[in-house]
Amino acid sequence: MLVLTRKKGESILVGDDIEISILELTGDTVRIGIKAPGEVGILRKELYVSVESMNQNAEKSSITASELINQFKKMKKE
Repeated sequence: MLVLTRKKGESILVGDDIEISILELTGDTVRIGIKAPGEVGILRKELYVSVESMNQNAEKSSITASELINQFKKMKKE
């Protein structure tokens, strides 16, 4: 892992086409801006981990899609 120190207004370049800029520092919060080509996916790590976990749990589930739909319909009626 590369560790850098940056101040407000400074940037980091990743390759030729990704720029990460420090926009604001407030207490222990840092606002960053990312300029990247549209085809580069950018996700918060906690969101990625959450979706990955839900997908793994869904793979382990033995419930079928039709059973899930039936359960949803029952919940709507209650």
